[in-house]
Amino acid sequence: MASLKIKYRHSSIEGKAGTLFYQVIHNRVARQINSGYKIYPDEWDIFNSQIIIPAKTGENRHRYLVSLKKCIEEDTSRLKDIMIRFENLGYKYTADEIIEYYSAPPVNEYFVSFCENLIEELRQIGKIRTTETYTTTLNSFKRFMNFRKKGRDIPFDNIDSNLMMEYEQYLKSNDICPNSTSYYMRNLRAMYNRAVEKELVIQRYPFKHVYTGIDKTVKRAVPAKIIRQIRDMDLSHDSSLEYARDLFMFSFYTRGMSFIDMAYLKKSNLQNGFLSYRRKKTNQQLLIKWEKPMQEIIDKYDTMGSSYLLPIILDAEADERKQYKSAAQLVNSKLKKLGEQIGLPIPLTSYVAKHNAFAI
Repeated sequence: MASLKIKYRHSSIEGKAGTLFYQVIHNRVARQINSGYKIYPDEWDIFNSQIIIPAKTGENRHRYLVSLKKCIEEDTSRLKDIMIRFENLGYKYTADEIIEYYSAPPVNEYFVSFCENLIEELRQIGKIRTTETYTTTLNSFKRFMNFRKKGRDIPFDNIDSNLMMEYEQYLKSNDICPNSTSYYMRNLRAMYNRAVEKELVIQRYPFKHVYTGIDKTVKRAVPAKIIRQIRDMDLSHDSSLEYARDLFMFSFYTRGMSFIDMAYLKKSNLQNGFLSYRRKKTNQQLLIKWEKPMQEIIDKYDTMGSSYLLPIILDAEADERKQYKSAAQLVNSKLKKLGEQIGLPIPLTSYVAKHNAFAI
């Protein structure tokens, strides 16, 4: 197997900083990689091949040397991983190939690029929900990368527990709740593990020090009198507010039916005085007795020519999922406004109907 050494080359000009370089040796052939890192002779331990910080080093120089130590650790770790990967491939490689791979790694050697390619692959095979989940997560991680100002992408070799803890802290500083933070971490971990499966990176368990569990959420219930107040409001002056309120109440009447299940309800789901449907999330079959308030909401809206029960997916020729998501955003936006109008202490969303399903 190849070996790696860190060497120091003195400057030809006395009093000037010298240069650190990496020496890759394989089959008695030695090749060099210039690190570009400059240090003075008294800052290098020739016997242990490592940076030392002399006494009376200034604060700025001290920070510089500490950062160089970190960079050297990352560089050498990456070179060693390349050597191990080449060794595991089982073919005769050269020192030149190690250096070439280190200097210009393939696109898939970068985490963000790999994730973007993975998302596109999933989209092409129809994994739409997974595609959306991963896209949302990756966009968050890209914002973090922009915040760090160290480039849009990052090599797999630099994906470690320190980076993930830094990302977790970034999310917390932006008031992202623990469950949402965990959601992003679990999705990033899933994409990272795909790369491990493809043998693009050696498993280092970078998520071992960040939270990936699920906290029990506080139920967003409101008093029954608030539900009645929402039900009885005259919203005829604002059709979009009325639409949001009606869908909120429909969810309430149907024992907290989720918005996605409401969107995909077909007229054929309603038979013999019962609404029968299968939950998208769990595939559980549910049966609900059809009541007068539900029918009153249905009668308010023209769904002639549509196979859907509610006016959420309106165009059978257009992308149904996009229509559902657009309607969900509109409804939650209007419900928030409605909640503010009545002085509700918590944001009014479609989830509130779910947690109040048996309130009145």
